[in-house]
Amino acid sequence: MLSQPNVLIIGASGGIGTALVSAIQQRLPAAQIQATWHSQKPSMISSNLHWHQLDASNEDQFSSLADQLPSLDWIINAAGVLHTPEKGPEKTIKKFGTDFFMHNIAVNSLPTLLAAKHCGHLLKQSQQGIFAAISARVGSISDNNLGGWISYRSSKAALNMALKTLAIEWHRSMKNVCVAALHPGTTDTMLSKPFQANVPADKLFPTQQTADYLLKIIANLKPQESGCFMGWDEKPIPW
Repeated sequence: MLSQPNVLIIGASGGIGTALVSAIQQRLPAAQIQATWHSQKPSMISSNLHWHQLDASNEDQFSSLADQLPSLDWIINAAGVLHTPEKGPEKTIKKFGTDFFMHNIAVNSLPTLLAAKHCGHLLKQSQQGIFAAISARVGSISDNNLGGWISYRSSKAALNMALKTLAIEWHRSMKNVCVAALHPGTTDTMLSKPFQANVPADKLFPTQQTADYLLKIIANLKPQESGCFMGWDEKPIPW
């Protein structure tokens, strides 16, 4: 584990993202953290924490951000969406809507590709390069036994394919980097709030618990594991 990694957290103003910032500061106090926020800047302040406003679906903004960043050891994308005030995940194809589908793709799939395109080269000098994105078990095609949630499932499956493909490319050009899709479990955030009623109490994680699980995985990932899809419990998830 690096004792003082340079870290970029995309979507650090969300529930899991904010908790990851806190977890890294607690466990790795010498780490330098670059963190992005979209609509509301968090109040967290420290000398090793640097905030950047970013629409993670906007390529021009990503390009500008990359120009401001130092060399990095870890890039973690924690941005995501499951529902909007107007619409929730579809229970049936009859509820499918183009705008909602494209919104899911724009928030859940696109930012990881833009981060790889514009910031990936910043990992080249790292001794333990990590490129990780928060995915979801429901993005697994093999594990889909219930159906529904078409837009969310599709956007996370697209994210998984992007990460798997990126792992293959970077294995040739950046052998020191591990690319990983991570499932955080059901976490007590605004994203999961409308769907928590049927979740067993021991399976609904506080954000800090989730961040601790994820940080443990991230800190121990190795280049030979690149292209993995792993759950919070450190068990592999089928694609």
